[in-house]
Amino acid sequence: MASKLFRPKKIRVLPGFKLTLGFTLFYLGLIVLIPLAAVFWKTSTLTWPEFWHTITMPTALASYRLTFGASFCAALVNVVFGLIVAWVLVRYEFFGKKIVDALVDLPFALPTAVAGITLAALYSQHGWIGQLLTPLGIKVANTQTGIFIALTFIGLPFIVRTVQPILEDLDPELEEAASSLGANRWQVFWRVILPMLTPALLTGFALAFARALGEYGSVIFIAGNIPMKTQITPVIIMAELDMFDYAKATAIAVVMLVASFALLLTINVLQWWTNRHNTTNLA
Repeated sequence: MASKLFRPKKIRVLPGFKLTLGFTLFYLGLIVLIPLAAVFWKTSTLTWPEFWHTITMPTALASYRLTFGASFCAALVNVVFGLIVAWVLVRYEFFGKKIVDALVDLPFALPTAVAGITLAALYSQHGWIGQLLTPLGIKVANTQTGIFIALTFIGLPFIVRTVQPILEDLDPELEEAASSLGANRWQVFWRVILPMLTPALLTGFALAFARALGEYGSVIFIAGNIPMKTQITPVIIMAELDMFDYAKATAIAVVMLVASFALLLTINVLQWWTNRHNTTNLA
């Protein structure tokens, strides 16, 4: 009885649950749900045959394959190299470390159009990098390779910034304990470190993949926008909007939205399963 009388009252910095929840739902509805609902509503003005014809046009199908394929490959490559960059920044001390750490965020701060123009200039036939690749028969600008490079550039920070704090909080005693039990470096990495980093890697992959799917500014300049070859889905959507055909533009956007949501849901389920598996093993 005494414990109930003298139990300290919880101090809440923000207002009560109902008010904050109401504001959260209102804000999400205004910023997220209403625009998404508008996309579906505008698409509903098309009949089913018109909708199916729009989303299965040869140019649209080719853009789906290119957009999802390049985005997936770019995010996958960033998982590997982003992990390496995060590892170096956390585990080693070297001259210019803070500068390198700041450069990781450059794709965040740099306008996407500026990034696209810069990449196109570097990888053109007369660019600093392109002129070295041209004699080898490697062409980057106006090819799918250029799109892949642009998407890799804008997705790297998502992996590094997601993995970096997990590495910083990783207890070195776990590695020392594994080493004392006879594990070599690779065994320590694969059996101890990597399982701890897997949820963060999946989160970073999802963020980089989602960002790449909707990327426009950094890709349009280096892609060349050749129909059936280097034309990504956002470019087709913009082309339909320029012709004031909003229903067709939103129809293609709905396909991207549904596919992206399904893929991100799958990744979140995998992340939840990985967290649960790691918790079970630790217990």
